[in-house]
Amino acid sequence: MVAWNDYKAHAKERGALALELFVVESTPVGTPEAVKETLPDHLDYQRRLEEGSVLVLAGPLSDSSGDEMLGAGLIVLRAASMAQAHEIAQADPMHSTGARSYTLRKWLVNEGSLSLSVGLSTGKTNLA
Repeated sequence: MVAWNDYKAHAKERGALALELFVVESTPVGTPEAVKETLPDHLDYQRRLEEGSVLVLAGPLSDSSGDEMLGAGLIVLRAASMAQAHEIAQADPMHSTGARSYTLRKWLVNEGSLSLSVGLSTGKTNLA
């Protein structure tokens, strides 16, 4: 094993992005009804996190076959520390009401690419 901060420093030295984010895997533990009832508050919370530039990406996960929706989700956050990321995750209505539980991990983004297209006259955007 390698200490996280040592690996992060090494990644930066070799020219990687080394962007530290936090990944929340949210798993249903309550009834499907509890998840459904909490969804509007959860989505409002996610919108507020997005407006505050805390939420990077979020959305549902399929089962391992890719064919079924089981109610689990993945949330990627910006936070100053693991403790702050836990506070943000715990404040999500899905977690604070017990409809879902979560696991939290640091994620070091080193490589990849994103493309964003903005139609200046239409205001339409496309992320690829």
